[in-house]
Amino acid sequence: MLAYSNRTHVSWLLGSLMALGGPPSLAQDTVPASPSVARAQWSQWRGPNRDGLIAGSPWPDHLNHETLTLAWRVDALGPSYAGPVVNDRAVFSVETSEAKVEIVRAFDRASGTELWQTQWEGAMKVPFFAAKNGSWVRSTPTCDGPRLYVAGMRDVLVCLDTANGDVIWKVDFVERFGSPLPAFGFVSSPLVTDQHIYVQAGAGFVKLDKFTGETVWRVLTDEGGMNGSAFSSPVMTTLSGQKQLLVQTRLEMCGVKLDDGSVLWRQPIKTFRGMNILTPIVFENRVFTSSYGGRSVLLDIAPQESGSMKASAVWDAAVQGYMTSPVVIDGHAYFFTRSNRFTCLDLRTGEVNWTSGPTGDEYWSLVAQGKRVLALSNSGVLRLIEADATAYRIADELEIAEAPTWAHLAVEGDEVIIREQEALASFRWR
Repeated sequence: MLAYSNRTHVSWLLGSLMALGGPPSLAQDTVPASPSVARAQWSQWRGPNRDGLIAGSPWPDHLNHETLTLAWRVDALGPSYAGPVVNDRAVFSVETSEAKVEIVRAFDRASGTELWQTQWEGAMKVPFFAAKNGSWVRSTPTCDGPRLYVAGMRDVLVCLDTANGDVIWKVDFVERFGSPLPAFGFVSSPLVTDQHIYVQAGAGFVKLDKFTGETVWRVLTDEGGMNGSAFSSPVMTTLSGQKQLLVQTRLEMCGVKLDDGSVLWRQPIKTFRGMNILTPIVFENRVFTSSYGGRSVLLDIAPQESGSMKASAVWDAAVQGYMTSPVVIDGHAYFFTRSNRFTCLDLRTGEVNWTSGPTGDEYWSLVAQGKRVLALSNSGVLRLIEADATAYRIADELEIAEAPTWAHLAVEGDEVIIREQEALASFRWR
């Protein structure tokens, strides 16, 4: 049963977000301009288009406490791997508290004042090396404006009202499908469209009605295998004229039709212990991924006379990805590798242009604007990197946190939002 504590109800003017409407009884929801988010906001995993790329005013040439100033900071949060997301008024953050409950909090974007919080029992311990830094909540939530969709570690998905934190619906996938509890928890981040939500949960890939939580279809099931612990987050795209969902399970990459869940194509992805973590990247009608214990690969997806599609490798390269999903600039993928180095890979040829020396970090989250990359390391260092295909060039760097920063950074307009292990901070560009 859900429990609530310390909830401060506020009355908000949601402004243009109300174009999405309220619950289905109000019948006001309209189709968003983008297939994945209603507006160009940092409202989901990896930003507006789930690719780490953003527009907006150019970033300053240097990183220091004059060009990037602290607007507000909230301490004493529970630990989290989940990145912050926003709507017009609030920043939303998820945490695990005392290894017992999961808490969702909303903070005023301008002041950092807590607006509300909601919690439920849901903690669990993860196995092996994944537990060395803690068994905290992992999935970055998704916000469509009036609703926030939060994945709890014990394979639950909760839909909250962003105005006050009220629970609209909750789905327990273990209970609904009789599927096993995923060993590493609910890791993949939800993909939300105009009427539906897509998640890797319930030992498969599931489409739900976003207003009610009812199941529309469930595919790619593997009750006793690795799909229940899928790490990669789905992406919506069009390949060879066919709109589809890119779904990387722990064992393969697949293309899935939106309407009925039929699998258009599938390609095995070699990996160690199913560690396919990267969010797939679409480049020139092809799909790129890189796995831990496998290789980097670019897949060509071609239509077949039967109506299905076929995947084939254009090239593969020895460089191995790990947890960092790449950003693509001018035909090159920039990402942080298994060997704890930053690399530039030519997506047309599969050649590695350059690789940095050892960084001493385990993870970087990346956001790109134009020909620059903003990289936040798990050690709390923020780097401004020139996207130069000929050499690794750091324009500037700044230690922005003394605590670990495993969560993906968020960049929204002039705001840079950092989720530390037990704190949340909002900075402003100048």
